[in-house]
Amino acid sequence: MTGPLFRRVPSRLRAALLGLLTACLAITAAGAAGGTSAAADTDSLPFSGTTGSGLHNTYDPSTFPYLAQALDTGTSMIELDVWDDVFTQEWKVSHDSLTSNGNNCVNASSPADLYTGGANKDLESCLDDVRVWLGAHPGHGPLIIKLEMKAGFQASLGMSPAKLDQSISSHLGNLVYKPSDLLNKPGGGQYASLDAAATAGNWPTRQQLAGKVLIEVIPGTVEENNPTDTLWTDQEYAQYLNSLKSQGKLSQANIFPAVHNAQSGDPRTRYSDTSIRPWFVVFDGDAATYLNGSIDTSWYDTHHYLLIMTDAQNVAPTLDDVNPSSADAQARVAQLAKAHATIASNDWRGLSDVQSLVLPRG
Repeated sequence: MTGPLFRRVPSRLRAALLGLLTACLAITAAGAAGGTSAAADTDSLPFSGTTGSGLHNTYDPSTFPYLAQALDTGTSMIELDVWDDVFTQEWKVSHDSLTSNGNNCVNASSPADLYTGGANKDLESCLDDVRVWLGAHPGHGPLIIKLEMKAGFQASLGMSPAKLDQSISSHLGNLVYKPSDLLNKPGGGQYASLDAAATAGNWPTRQQLAGKVLIEVIPGTVEENNPTDTLWTDQEYAQYLNSLKSQGKLSQANIFPAVHNAQSGDPRTRYSDTSIRPWFVVFDGDAATYLNGSIDTSWYDTHHYLLIMTDAQNVAPTLDDVNPSSADAQARVAQLAKAHATIASNDWRGLSDVQSLVLPRG
């Protein structure tokens, strides 16, 4: 709009027309990114009604020298790989070592500690870093902490779900949004199960969960490939929840177990023990599989279940694993939001505008 006819328009009207054009272009750009987020207050939506971005293997020091730097991106999810070291009775955090730590956690006790000091600490130190960082960023939206239990639990050797819960309670305290919290009805009383609570839409809003963490746990790659392991993390933790509920001690539990790997229909039918099925309201699997046409992902949204879609870059057309264009990455998160994901997990560590993106789900 710079031609001779436009220049003859009075300056006030010309400015108004330019402002209108700018607004229209902004709305179009938001739509191209799949985002109605500009028009929607996602903070007022229930947690299950939004979609965010999440970082895969966030603990990796080659990705971020310090865990706090990953949190600085504004991401909605971090992932930690956890090993149960039965020899030292520690929860180690690394990609492939049972007996040593390999991570970017520094055991911070104040915000000044978050970006200094030696790394390679245990899980409790990673949780300390999260607690300190959240304390310095009180308005940050809810953060999912995804724990991959690489080799599962070893309850008979002291590394049990109860021990993990004790570690979480000691280092995150009341920052954790627990399974028992989802059960509590606003007017008093409790739902019978997580499934009943989720289906009733009992999730708090994102604003109500600001500064909180929700922890999910999945079976690890070593565990899933171990033919001698017949009790995987998901089933073991669900049984633990069932037991705590029967004892009136469910508030001791800090973790939501996730059904791992994408599957059509209700994936919980894989559990022959029907009593544990209602304890699963978090599902975690490959984004490309969820979007290949064989799975009705609206089912998860209808029931207000949380759906973690991993390897967002591998949905066709594939994007660069680490450094796609910001526009392409934003469009991919929007695509997965439309496909009912709660988290679009990826390795786009340099794109803070993508990591901090929150969209309405569906």
